[in-house]
Amino acid sequence: MNLPKLEQPTSAIVFAYHEVGVRCLAVLLAHGVDVKMVITHEDIPTEKIWFGSVADSARQHGIFVAAPDNPHDGETLQRIRDIQPDFIFSFYYRKILKSSILDTAKKGCYNMHGSLLPKYRGRVPVNWAIVNGESETGATLHQMVPKVDAGPIVDQMAVPILPNDTAQEVFNKVLVAAEIVLYRSLPSLVNGMAEHKAMDMTKASYFGGRNRDDGRIDWSQPAQQIHNLVRAVTHPYPGAFTETKLGLLAFWHTMLRPETSSGPPAMFTQDGTLLARAGDGRILEILSVDLDGQSIKTVSEPLDLV
Repeated sequence: MNLPKLEQPTSAIVFAYHEVGVRCLAVLLAHGVDVKMVITHEDIPTEKIWFGSVADSARQHGIFVAAPDNPHDGETLQRIRDIQPDFIFSFYYRKILKSSILDTAKKGCYNMHGSLLPKYRGRVPVNWAIVNGESETGATLHQMVPKVDAGPIVDQMAVPILPNDTAQEVFNKVLVAAEIVLYRSLPSLVNGMAEHKAMDMTKASYFGGRNRDDGRIDWSQPAQQIHNLVRAVTHPYPGAFTETKLGLLAFWHTMLRPETSSGPPAMFTQDGTLLARAGDGRILEILSVDLDGQSIKTVSEPLDLV
C-alpha cells in the first residue's frame, strides 16, 4: 500500500512521550512531515520504563530534542515561536499546552488521546476504562484547545476490551488504533480537508491520574470489580494489593469463577487451587500473587481479607 501523498511541504513541532509518541512520530516522518523539533520528558527515575523512547527515535532522524520542565518559559518557547510550524502535535505528552504555544501553529494543533472522546478525558484513560468494566475504548485525534481534551474530533477508532484483558494488552490495541487514525487522517488534515466534529459534552467523562494507593483492594466489593482492578493495574503497573496479618499481598492475575461461597472475604486453597471469596460471595481464582514480594501458590489455612 502506498502512503497517501501530502499536497504541500508541511512542518511540525511534536510534543511526545511513551510508545504512542514513538509510533505517531514515525507516522509523521513516513508521510514526509518536516518535524523541526521534538519536545519530550526526562524519564522519572522511580517510574518503570516499559515503553520506547521518543527522544531516541527523534535523534535517530537528526531531529532537535528538548525536555524542559516548563515548555512555556524561556528558550523553549522562543524556539517554538521562531520556528512558526504549520502544525503542533501532542502524542501522550504529559503537560497541558497553553495558548502561548498553541497560537504559534499556523494550521492547527492536534492531540492523540487514548479513549473514545469525549469519554475518559484526562489521565490514564486505558486503566480507568478497565477499572470501570468497559467493553471498548480506542484512540481519538482531536484539535487542541485551552480546555483539556475538549477540541473538535478529527477521527477516532474503537478497539475491544475483552473480559480478561490487562491494561498493557488493551494499551497495545490502542497503540495500533492511534497509528491507524493518524495515518489515515494526516493527508486530509494537512490539505485542509479534514472534517472537525464538535464533542458532545453531555456524554463526557473526566478522570485524573492514578497512583499506587489506588490499587488497594476493597474486598467488600463484588468479585467483578476486584477482577477489573487487578487487570487494570497489573504489570507493568504497580499492582492491586491488600494488607493481611501475614504481610502485603500483591495480586497480578485473577480469573472469575462461576461458583459462590458463603462467608466473609478470604483467600483459601481448595483442591490445590488458590481462591479468594469477594464481598458478593463470588469466587476469584488467584493465578499470580506475591506475599511480601515472593510468589505463593497456596495458603495453609484461610486468610481473612477484610
